[in-house]
Amino acid sequence: MVGAGVVGLAIARRLAPDAGDLLILERAEAIGSGTSSRNSEVIHAGMYYAPGSLKAASCVAGRRMLYDYCADHGVARRRVGKLIVATVASQLDALKLIAARAETNGLTTPDDRLQWLDAQAVRAMEPELDCLAALWSPATGIIDTHAYMLALLGDAEREGAVLSTQTELIAASRTSDGMWRVVTRGTDVGNGDGNAGEFELECKQLVNAAGLQAQHVAARIAGLAPSQIPAALWLKGNYFSVAGKRPPFRHLIYPVPSGGGLGVHLTLDMGGQARFGPDTETLDPALCAADAPDYQVDPQRAASFYAAIRRYWPGLPDGALQPAYSGIRPKLAQGGAALDANDFEISGPARHGLGGLVQLFGIESPGITASLALADRVAEALSD
Repeated sequence: MVGAGVVGLAIARRLAPDAGDLLILERAEAIGSGTSSRNSEVIHAGMYYAPGSLKAASCVAGRRMLYDYCADHGVARRRVGKLIVATVASQLDALKLIAARAETNGLTTPDDRLQWLDAQAVRAMEPELDCLAALWSPATGIIDTHAYMLALLGDAEREGAVLSTQTELIAASRTSDGMWRVVTRGTDVGNGDGNAGEFELECKQLVNAAGLQAQHVAARIAGLAPSQIPAALWLKGNYFSVAGKRPPFRHLIYPVPSGGGLGVHLTLDMGGQARFGPDTETLDPALCAADAPDYQVDPQRAASFYAAIRRYWPGLPDGALQPAYSGIRPKLAQGGAALDANDFEISGPARHGLGGLVQLFGIESPGITASLALADRVAEALSD
């Protein structure tokens, strides 16, 4: 198992009871230190994604599984709900399309069906929110992602899984008897000269859930055709927080989606603190090729945030925004940056012809929400 982000840990939990010995390789010093910890920590309802897509199916199924899992394991989460707001008349049709898509994607129960609200109804919920109309999503929530990942890891370890941090896969190849020979490099294996050493092992199954590094890991697998490694597109999302007084909102506030993301929205963490973002910043492809993420937040980007936020919160004070953090979304280049153009990709033996190998590409939002459902998909792909 390569990758100890939220999806990798969900897969490890799913596979561990039947795996015998399961080793989780994580290049970083700790679990979930990449995309899994640099996001909005939102439990998504599933209204945005193209009908029939893996994103749509895994988000809707995964969201229901996730709420149940959190309840069973004591993971902090809260159904705060979300308002998707139209601030100009031209966005009203877009709201109607989102509502129709939500129903197609299976949001049809009283717990998750979207509700249309006029401006007066919105004001009753959020007095300082300015819009013409909104969709209310009662199933949208927030989660303590780190607590969730610790719970997943605990489940996997109770079934015999072992986590090895600061360890990366540097080569993998098939053996004559159908096993995978994997070569790793980690700080825990010394070779006597002060440098990290290499360790070799064999396994029946190999899962690549390395997130931003998934393509780099795939390129180290012998026998995998280059055509089976989709080109990566890294999109950076910057977040800003509000200095001083907390924003006067109790629910998540999202604009109508545009471009490659869901717009500069307001989300809340489990402590009630608000942050705005992400925006969409296309990174130099060379950074992806060099595996060199840049997480610095340029304070100058705040100017565009003020303009975006004041469309729905005109009361945002001058000088209130301060850089918070950033994350990078591992999209797939052939899909483009548009929200509807990118899907998750799970590539198993039926696709690439190498038994016992499953790879996940383009696992961005709603990856946390979809994680348990994606884990089931990986288990199915391994059994094909």
